[in-house]
Amino acid sequence: MHQLFRLVLGQKDLSRAGDLFSLDDSEIEDSLTEALEQITIISSSSDYQTNNNDQAVVEICITRITTAIRETESIEKHAKALVGLWDSCLEHNLRPFGKDEDTPHAKIASDIMSCILQNYNRPPVMALAIPIAVKFLHRGNKEWGHGICRTTCLLPANYQADLLADHTEVIVKILEAS
Repeated sequence: MHQLFRLVLGQKDLSRAGDLFSLDDSEIEDSLTEALEQITIISSSSDYQTNNNDQAVVEICITRITTAIRETESIEKHAKALVGLWDSCLEHNLRPFGKDEDTPHAKIASDIMSCILQNYNRPPVMALAIPIAVKFLHRGNKEWGHGICRTTCLLPANYQADLLADHTEVIVKILEAS
């Protein structure tokens, strides 16, 4: 992992997190999977939901990682780690605290989903993402369910209907129930 990612994520150093944006995308591209794996560990810690510093470090790092993935067009290389982080969010509370306040894990899930959906026309990425999208649908949150169904499931249907075939019955049942 790049030395700066190692410092920022290893020490959860918010004061240096912004420095990640001074690095060239190609300079950090080989570090992105490992950084995503480290973020999964940090966001799975028992105090993450109440630790504002860790949340800020994770948010900044995810923004930097998703930007580098987009700019280097390396989504296939990092898709497994992205989807793994997205999936790990399901182990935590995703329901809003207040009227318009997302939980820390809902923010992560939203950022990762957005990165993945920018690549809906890439079958290897969607093959990993669609089963997780269906898990989110099962979660029962109407706002998440409808948004995920509309984007993660239906958008790629134009390009890879075969990827949805195994999940069609579940998707229809969930939509009918909501």
